[in-house]
Amino acid sequence: MSRRSNRRGFLAAASAMVLAGCGFELRKAPEFAFKSIAVLGTSAFSNYLRRQLRAAGTVEVLPADQADKAEAVLEILGESRNNIVLSTTPDGQVRELQLILTLRFRVRGQGGKELLGPTEIQQSRDITYNETAALAKEGEAELLYRDMQNDIAQQVLRRLAAIKTA
Repeated sequence: MSRRSNRRGFLAAASAMVLAGCGFELRKAPEFAFKSIAVLGTSAFSNYLRRQLRAAGTVEVLPADQADKAEAVLEILGESRNNIVLSTTPDGQVRELQLILTLRFRVRGQGGKELLGPTEIQQSRDITYNETAALAKEGEAELLYRDMQNDIAQQVLRRLAAIKTA
């Protein structure tokens, strides 16, 4: 073996020990205090959230019509997409927008017991705008909304994992 490969091996082993010693750990699938959940709502976001919960593999996701059998029910209270003009040219043309995605939800347990009161999560992204590339900017905005949707879904999963049932 060459001296260089020995050095790389040593550095890799040392890095692993340092990361292990500091408590670093790759993110695991969330563990929930309930065994089954139903997500109420028919929007694209509620469907995406159902897929994320199934992908976690640590909770059974029941259809909305079986919500009475679920140990937890996630109710989507509202979703909104907004854009705010951040800057304009002297001619009044839009140059920069802020895209905002907001989700309101709550979680109830069996018997209607509130496990997590009405909660709002909001994400925003800034985007430049150019009228000559309006179609491309619309596609870029849709990608940014999808990114915000993913971030919000991950935050919802973490909040669900933080719920402690008595």
